Amino acid sequence: MPITELLEKNCRLYGNDVALVEINPERPETRRVTWKEFELMEPTSSSYYRREITWSVFNEKANRFANMLISRGFKKGDKVAILLYNCLEWLPIYFGILKTGALAVPLNFRYTAEEIEYCLDLAEADALIFGPEFIGRVEEIAPSISNHRLLFYIGDHCPTFAEDYAALTADCSSASPIVPIDDDDDAAIYFSSGTTGFPKAILHNHKSLMHSATVEQKHHGQTKDDVFLCIPPLYHTGAKMHWFGSLYSGGKAVLLKGTTPEFIIDAVSKEHCTILWLLVPWAQDILNAIDRGDIDLDKYELDQLRLMHIGAQPVPQSLIRRWKERFPHHQYDTNYGLSESIGPGCVHLGVENIHKVGAIGVPGYGWQVKIVDENGVEVAPGEVGELCVKGDGVMTCYYNNEAATNEVLHGDWLFTGDMARTDEDGFIFLVDRKKDVVISGGENIYPVEIENFLSSHPAVNDVAVIGVADARLGEATLAIIDIKQGYTCTEEEITNFCQKLARYKRPHKIVFAEVPRNPTGKIEKPKLREIYGGVNLVDAQYKS
Repeated sequence: MPITELLEKNCRLYGNDVALVEINPERPETRRVTWKEFELMEPTSSSYYRREITWSVFNEKANRFANMLISRGFKKGDKVAILLYNCLEWLPIYFGILKTGALAVPLNFRYTAEEIEYCLDLAEADALIFGPEFIGRVEEIAPSISNHRLLFYIGDHCPTFAEDYAALTADCSSASPIVPIDDDDDAAIYFSSGTTGFPKAILHNHKSLMHSATVEQKHHGQTKDDVFLCIPPLYHTGAKMHWFGSLYSGGKAVLLKGTTPEFIIDAVSKEHCTILWLLVPWAQDILNAIDRGDIDLDKYELDQLRLMHIGAQPVPQSLIRRWKERFPHHQYDTNYGLSESIGPGCVHLGVENIHKVGAIGVPGYGWQVKIVDENGVEVAPGEVGELCVKGDGVMTCYYNNEAATNEVLHGDWLFTGDMARTDEDGFIFLVDRKKDVVISGGENIYPVEIENFLSSHPAVNDVAVIGVADARLGEATLAIIDIKQGYTCTEEEITNFCQKLARYKRPHKIVFAEVPRNPTGKIEKPKLREIYGGVNLVDAQYKS
């Protein structure tokens, strides 16, 4: 069934119960606050801005937007782009679009004006709805995009080049529109992270979205009583599909703007959150804040928190060991997925497999997995190959990009571009991205393996390993290391620590600097290659 039926069900069964809560460091209308400012704000009880809506109001808002779109001529197959920070309006707008049979097209709120226009054109979007933080960027491209698409604005002081969302929807019917939607109908276009250039448009149907909701609930056992804390941006499949577990079960979710450790822990305590999904940097920041004494856990109500899980990037074993020391009663899960596989869940560790931390896990509910060589032949256990997944959550295609689609879709199998291996128990270990493998002196070196090792050093906060050009070896490894606040560390100390690694895996050069990550927590290795590609390793010898 289409994903919209879950919203209708929750409205019927739990209409008066809270569906969504929004918490901001301060009231957004008081002044325009950038996302970076939100992240840096120190939360205090007096500065919190909190709103909530019930399942009934959620559904009514979705219906009003849907009926407004229909009154303006929108129909099945049309496309509406969303450019908003996480807010209480985001998900009702998303579901309003789906209820018309149109496609929702979420946009990364960090896109430049040029990237916004590129994605609107690539997805062939018929409309854009945006918030006050994006007036400048949208105004910059309004002359070229407004002549063939509608612009809707949500917030105070609507600019002259757009139409006011609140005024347009105020008198629209709150009844559900009657639009027949099938599982195979197109539902949404998401965009790849774009770390290697302009992003690709990823097309999913309703069956795919519904599959992700089922998978999330099966993996983490959400019930009506669970409260999910959602911090990552909703334009990304990871945040949305984890929230789908709340949609599936009728549970409450809290949308949090701000990622400081104190803000996160305070929200868990005040909103009685039971499920917390983090990215690696946020988990590291929380643990470091506890270690420094910035967070006193005794001052918070955290006994109800039952599950912390992480996805979107490789998870260092040392991080989870530290977390379990601080929170020994928490369940833990690792989630693996791609936007092309409708986000997390095609592989997951499983809360019962904590002894296998380090693995990304086993095939998720309703998923099949295989690991193949360069000829598409399955490799033996223990051998490294490309991870491939198959299930109802695989994308339909890269929209308007047949060549790129044919590179990754082979029959029903999605070739992920991730190199992996299985152990003797069938657990899958992510080795590295296919394009990130470093070939040094004829040896394949997988940076993730070195990163995991270096992250176990007590002074290391974050680490990235890349390959840089080397006249003798072809490529050599460079480790970029971010040291924890309050710690000191030298290159000699790291070099000595690396003696436990095989000789050819030891970093050839070490740089102490910040490790850039994108909004989903993934290391931005193209940016690092751009910064450090000119590092001179011509005369470098193996560290020994």
